[in-house]
Amino acid sequence: MLTISPLARRFGLSRSTLLYYDSIGLLSPSARSEANYRLYSPKDVRRMELIDLYRKTGLPLADVARVVSADRGELAAVLESRLRALNREIQGLRRQQQLVVQLLRRRALRRGARWLDKDVWVAILRATGMGEKDMRRWHVEFERLSPEAHQDFLESLGLEAEEIGRVRGWSRKEKAMEPRGRPRAHGRRAGGLGRRR
Repeated sequence: MLTISPLARRFGLSRSTLLYYDSIGLLSPSARSEANYRLYSPKDVRRMELIDLYRKTGLPLADVARVVSADRGELAAVLESRLRALNREIQGLRRQQQLVVQLLRRRALRRGARWLDKDVWVAILRATGMGEKDMRRWHVEFERLSPEAHQDFLESLGLEAEEIGRVRGWSRKEKAMEPRGRPRAHGRRAGGLGRRR
């Protein structure tokens, strides 16, 4: 059995945080000592491990309280909702990052922004020896294997929604046109990312 201070240290929390968790019923000690100290059992510690894990995902305490005792279906629903929220936050941050880069308008400062745009990405692919056909094939496979991640990636390059729609559209169309078992040869230019603006 652990008292409150060792438990708090173990998870990098303050005593007041654990007292608060107790007050809202999120984590209550299983027992009290003769001197009325809170005593946490191994089961309480396992519950605290779950609380700590779900807090690291950014879930608010109300949702953490729901999921630490929930069945798998409810847990999945809460985590999927959190993932959607994170994706929206990331999109917002990307837009802010792109706006800041546009405002800077200086290549030297832009290099330090840890941001890839379409032109830099295409230049990297070309430097590795990829031609238009290879780049187009890359998008077709990305769309086939992970369509949502493909969307996120295209957004991260700063592409407008219309251009993203075009790239994803021809990627899906070309994959559907391929004969089963072997890739289709692509003779046309990559009507999106391979071309310079």
